[in-house]
Amino acid sequence: MLIYNSNSYTRDPAGVGGKIAKMVENCDGEVLVSRLWNEQRLAYPIKGHRKGTYWLTYFRVDSTKLTEFKRACRLEDDILRSLTLRVDPRLVEPLVAHAKGERLMPRPGEEHVEVPVVVGEDIAVPDLAAVETADDLDGGDEESQEKFR
Repeated sequence: MLIYNSNSYTRDPAGVGGKIAKMVENCDGEVLVSRLWNEQRLAYPIKGHRKGTYWLTYFRVDSTKLTEFKRACRLEDDILRSLTLRVDPRLVEPLVAHAKGERLMPRPGEEHVEVPVVVGEDIAVPDLAAVETADDLDGGDEESQEKFR
């Protein structure tokens, strides 16, 4: 996740994605998906900017090159902040598909699995008749009636 200077994004929207791809490629990495996430007011000013453009990028890079990538982010003038997270390999496919706006279809054999529910006799079920409702108040005080509205 990168926060870009909104002014530089406004000047060259296509160039933002290109800069990130170039930085990843310089680190011998591969960009899986890169897209605009949001443009909004920042919670606090960063380098004098009150508005930022959030850019979401999923990429693969060797862990030894990650320091080089973070350094490139700090040196880039248009990047106000960056956050790099390692994603569990099992989550990569769904996250990338979601970022692309795709819907993952279930794999063959995973369509629908029914799980049997076993109910034992020792499970306590609350007595619903004992639960106080607004209908049970029959014109009681207004404070009691108000809590049920």
